Amino acid sequence: MFSLSSRNFILSFATCLCLLGVSSLQMPRMQKLLHSSKTIPVKTLQRELDLERTRLNVINKIPSFGYDNVIANFAYLWFLQYFGDDEVREKTGYSLSPKYFEIILSRDPRFITAYLGLSTSTSMYAAMPEVSIKLMEKGLKSLSPFAPTNSYYVWRYKGIDELLFLGESLKARRSFEKSADWASHHSDEDSKQAAILSKKTVEFLSRNPNSTYARIATWTMVLNNQVDKKTRQRAISEIKALGGDVIDNPDGTYKIKLPKKD
Repeated sequence: MFSLSSRNFILSFATCLCLLGVSSLQMPRMQKLLHSSKTIPVKTLQRELDLERTRLNVINKIPSFGYDNVIANFAYLWFLQYFGDDEVREKTGYSLSPKYFEIILSRDPRFITAYLGLSTSTSMYAAMPEVSIKLMEKGLKSLSPFAPTNSYYVWRYKGIDELLFLGESLKARRSFEKSADWASHHSDEDSKQAAILSKKTVEFLSRNPNSTYARIATWTMVLNNQVDKKTRQRAISEIKALGGDVIDNPDGTYKIKLPKKD
């Protein structure tokens, strides 16, 4: 008979083997798709998508036995591969995006970097802002102004999704208020700037729930995040469509010129 500690070790080891096995089986097939996606029929790509959905559902139910961070990191790497394959995504869409983050954030809700990927991929590209916001709300229960570092960004991402993709200005204002409050507890320059920009957006929304300035400020937050080229171009286009202008600075940052009227 195995002792309890021995059984736990065996189960933990089996969990890691399962994850490594799934990864090793997936990689050759995914690499083949990456190199031949231009010629593969959409039906074949859709079958692969269905297999990936099944795989993610299985992984989401695997007990962690203390390896939550390992599972979250694996899932995030899988997401990056999925999201970065632009040619395939143009044919099949981004509907699996929230599936990755259900795994990532349920295992490691303090994985702050993942929340940006969630907001961008699920709200902007998969057109599921309600799902994105729900996952953020769940994750925020495990965060505080002090732990982990930069946790105020999650309130910002939530406010962005609420304002830009749902048009819920009151909820967005509350999220930006929380982001400003959490950021104000820190003295580093990034936190100070985050607090200032969030407070400014709250002011815009307080004066005018349909504020053009608030929407431009929010797209500016998207633009200043570490986002992919396509998201950056989308943000610039949206700012210009709202009457603003985007000026490139020599240091790689952007200066935003607001329209004359809100």
